[in-house]
Amino acid sequence: MGSPISNITAEIFLQDLENKHLKRILDTQNIILYTRYVEDILIIYNTKHITVEKIQNYINQLHPNLTFTPTIEDKNTINFLDLQLIRQPTGIEIDIYRKPTTTDTTINYTSNHPREHKMAAYRYLINRMLSLPLSKEKEKKNGRKS
Repeated sequence: MGSPISNITAEIFLQDLENKHLKRILDTQNIILYTRYVEDILIIYNTKHITVEKIQNYINQLHPNLTFTPTIEDKNTINFLDLQLIRQPTGIEIDIYRKPTTTDTTINYTSNHPREHKMAAYRYLINRMLSLPLSKEKEKKNGRKS
């Protein structure tokens, strides 16, 4: 932490770990989806063939300084990054997830920042809203057309 190359070193380490050790568990096809953004990992697995405890034990034994702490799906819902994934009988519904600590604070328009910086947050939120694949029901509620 603190070094300008920390994130690069961590990424190289995690990719090497995934290639050497996690590929084996992924090849068993008990893991349906494994995706990672920095240190946040989403794993979708077949509950008939493997348990979260087995996955956790396996990953926690890979390196003494790593601890995998799972967040279990609650009421068919799990949050991953800024997404809320809701398991439905017909597939997965996606919604926006906002942490309870979100402040919705942006740069004040009268501040001494370049206008481009002030508008960046709004552009991001608008683009995010338009690119999120909402369900048809939510699109109707929000007034969006497909």
